[in-house]
Amino acid sequence: MKKASQPPTAMSEPTVSLLYHLNSIAKERKRFEDERDRRLTEVAVEREKALKIKETADLKALDLASEIQAYKDEKANELRAQINDERGTYVTRGELASAVDKTASEVKPLTTYVTSQLGRSSGASSLVNWAVIAVGLVISVITIIGFVLLFTGSAGA
Repeated sequence: MKKASQPPTAMSEPTVSLLYHLNSIAKERKRFEDERDRRLTEVAVEREKALKIKETADLKALDLASEIQAYKDEKANELRAQINDERGTYVTRGELASAVDKTASEVKPLTTYVTSQLGRSSGASSLVNWAVIAVGLVISVITIIGFVLLFTGSAGA
Protein backbone atom coordinates (compact mmCIF):
# COMPACT_ATOMS: atom_id res chain seq x y z
CA MET A 1 0.00 0.00 0.00
CA LYS A 2 1.24 3.51 -0.72
CA LYS A 3 1.80 6.10 1.81
CA ALA A 4 -0.05 9.36 1.44
CA SER A 5 3.09 11.42 1.66
CA GLN A 6 4.71 9.96 -1.47
CA PRO A 7 3.64 11.32 -4.88
CA PRO A 8 2.71 8.82 -7.57
CA THR A 9 5.44 7.92 -9.98
CA ALA A 10 4.99 8.03 -13.72
CA MET A 11 5.71 4.35 -14.12
CA SER A 12 3.68 3.00 -11.23
CA GLU A 13 0.24 4.39 -12.22
CA PRO A 14 -1.11 5.19 -15.64
CA THR A 15 -2.04 8.78 -16.24
CA VAL A 16 -4.57 10.25 -18.68
CA SER A 17 -4.91 13.73 -19.94
CA LEU A 18 -7.62 15.95 -18.52
CA LEU A 19 -9.21 16.34 -21.95
CA TYR A 20 -9.46 12.57 -22.40
CA HIS A 21 -10.94 12.23 -18.91
CA LEU A 22 -13.55 14.98 -19.49
CA ASN A 23 -14.47 13.51 -22.89
CA SER A 24 -14.94 10.11 -21.29
CA ILE A 25 -17.21 11.60 -18.63
CA ALA A 26 -19.19 13.51 -21.27
CA LYS A 27 -19.66 10.33 -23.34
CA GLU A 28 -20.87 8.39 -20.30
CA ARG A 29 -23.20 11.21 -19.27
CA LYS A 30 -24.61 11.35 -22.82
CA ARG A 31 -25.11 7.56 -22.83
CA PHE A 32 -26.81 7.76 -19.43
CA GLU A 33 -29.13 10.61 -20.54
CA ASP A 34 -30.02 8.80 -23.76
CA GLU A 35 -30.90 5.66 -21.81
CA ARG A 36 -32.96 7.69 -19.33
CA ASP A 37 -34.80 9.48 -22.15
CA ARG A 38 -35.51 6.19 -23.91
CA ARG A 39 -36.96 4.70 -20.73
CA LEU A 40 -39.05 7.78 -19.98
CA THR A 41 -40.39 7.74 -23.54
CA GLU A 42 -41.28 4.06 -23.26
CA VAL A 43 -43.04 4.72 -19.95
CA ALA A 44 -44.99 7.60 -21.50
CA VAL A 45 -46.03 5.45 -24.46
CA GLU A 46 -47.16 2.63 -22.17
CA ARG A 47 -49.03 5.11 -19.98
CA GLU A 48 -50.92 6.39 -23.03
CA LYS A 49 -51.78 2.84 -24.08
CA ALA A 50 -53.07 2.12 -20.57
CA LEU A 51 -55.19 5.29 -20.63
CA LYS A 52 -56.70 4.30 -23.97
CA ILE A 53 -57.52 0.83 -22.63
CA LYS A 54 -59.07 2.40 -19.52
CA GLU A 55 -61.16 4.80 -21.61
CA THR A 56 -62.43 1.93 -23.75
CA ALA A 57 -63.29 -0.10 -20.65
CA ASP A 58 -65.07 2.87 -19.09
CA LEU A 59 -67.18 3.37 -22.22
CA LYS A 60 -68.10 -0.31 -22.32
CA ALA A 61 -68.98 -0.19 -18.60
CA LEU A 62 -71.24 2.81 -19.19
CA ASP A 63 -72.97 1.05 -22.08
CA LEU A 64 -73.47 -2.06 -19.99
CA ALA A 65 -74.79 -0.04 -17.05
CA SER A 66 -77.21 1.70 -19.39
CA GLU A 67 -78.45 -1.64 -20.75
CA ILE A 68 -78.86 -3.02 -17.23
CA GLN A 69 -80.85 0.05 -16.13
CA ALA A 70 -83.07 -0.18 -19.20
CA TYR A 71 -83.72 -3.86 -18.46
CA LYS A 72 -84.56 -3.09 -14.82
CA ASP A 73 -86.92 -0.28 -15.87
CA GLU A 74 -88.64 -2.56 -18.38
CA LYS A 75 -89.16 -5.29 -15.78
CA ALA A 76 -90.44 -2.75 -13.23
CA ASN A 77 -92.94 -1.44 -15.78
CA GLU A 78 -94.10 -4.99 -16.57
CA LEU A 79 -94.59 -5.71 -12.86
CA ARG A 80 -96.49 -2.43 -12.40
CA ALA A 81 -98.75 -3.27 -15.34
CA GLN A 82 -99.36 -6.78 -13.98
CA ILE A 83 -100.31 -5.38 -10.57
CA ASN A 84 -102.68 -2.86 -12.17
CA ASP A 85 -104.29 -5.64 -14.24
CA GLU A 86 -104.74 -7.85 -11.20
CA ARG A 87 -106.40 -5.10 -9.17
CA GLY A 88 -109.55 -5.44 -11.25
CA THR A 89 -109.54 -9.25 -11.13
CA TYR A 90 -110.36 -9.83 -7.47
CA VAL A 91 -113.59 -9.03 -5.65
CA THR A 92 -113.19 -6.46 -2.91
CA ARG A 93 -114.59 -6.96 0.58
CA GLY A 94 -117.18 -4.29 -0.01
CA GLU A 95 -118.41 -5.92 -3.23
CA LEU A 96 -118.61 -9.34 -1.58
CA ALA A 97 -120.43 -7.96 1.49
CA SER A 98 -122.94 -6.17 -0.73
CA ALA A 99 -123.53 -9.38 -2.76
CA VAL A 100 -124.10 -11.39 0.42
CA ASP A 101 -126.49 -8.73 1.79
CA LYS A 102 -128.43 -8.63 -1.47
CA THR A 103 -128.69 -12.42 -1.54
CA ALA A 104 -129.83 -12.50 2.08
CA SER A 105 -132.51 -9.88 1.39
CA GLU A 106 -133.75 -11.83 -1.63
CA VAL A 107 -133.88 -15.12 0.30
CA LYS A 108 -135.56 -13.62 3.41
CA PRO A 109 -139.13 -13.75 1.99
CA LEU A 110 -138.61 -17.39 1.07
CA THR A 111 -137.41 -18.31 4.55
CA THR A 112 -140.26 -16.32 6.13
CA TYR A 113 -142.75 -18.20 3.99
CA VAL A 114 -141.17 -21.54 4.82
CA THR A 115 -141.17 -20.69 8.52
CA SER A 116 -144.83 -19.69 8.47
CA GLN A 117 -145.73 -22.87 6.61
CA LEU A 118 -143.93 -24.99 9.17
CA GLY A 119 -145.99 -23.47 11.97
CA ARG A 120 -149.31 -24.25 10.26
CA SER A 121 -148.81 -27.74 9.13
CA SER A 122 -147.44 -30.81 10.80
CA GLY A 123 -146.90 -34.49 10.07
CA ALA A 124 -146.84 -35.37 6.36
CA SER A 125 -146.56 -31.75 5.20
CA SER A 126 -143.34 -31.30 7.18
CA LEU A 127 -141.53 -33.37 4.55
CA VAL A 128 -142.64 -30.88 1.88
CA ASN A 129 -141.49 -28.01 4.07
CA TRP A 130 -138.04 -29.53 4.45
CA ALA A 131 -137.84 -29.91 0.69
CA VAL A 132 -138.75 -26.23 0.25
CA ILE A 133 -136.08 -25.25 2.78
CA ALA A 134 -133.52 -27.38 0.98
CA VAL A 135 -134.48 -25.84 -2.38
CA GLY A 136 -134.24 -22.37 -0.81
CA LEU A 137 -130.78 -23.12 0.56
CA VAL A 138 -129.65 -24.51 -2.79
CA ILE A 139 -130.96 -21.40 -4.54
CA SER A 140 -129.18 -19.18 -1.98
CA VAL A 141 -125.88 -20.99 -2.47
CA ILE A 142 -126.22 -20.87 -6.28
CA THR A 143 -127.02 -17.15 -6.12
CA ILE A 144 -123.97 -16.41 -3.94
CA ILE A 145 -121.73 -18.46 -6.24
CA GLY A 146 -123.23 -16.67 -9.25
CA PHE A 147 -122.44 -13.26 -7.76
CA VAL A 148 -118.90 -14.28 -6.94
CA LEU A 149 -118.37 -15.67 -10.44
CA LEU A 150 -120.03 -12.60 -11.95
CA PHE A 151 -117.63 -10.26 -10.13
CA THR A 152 -114.52 -12.33 -10.77
CA GLY A 153 -115.49 -13.31 -14.32
CA SER A 154 -116.38 -9.79 -15.48
CA ALA A 155 -113.19 -8.29 -14.06
CA GLY A 156 -111.00 -10.86 -15.83
CA ALA A 157 -112.78 -10.47 -19.21
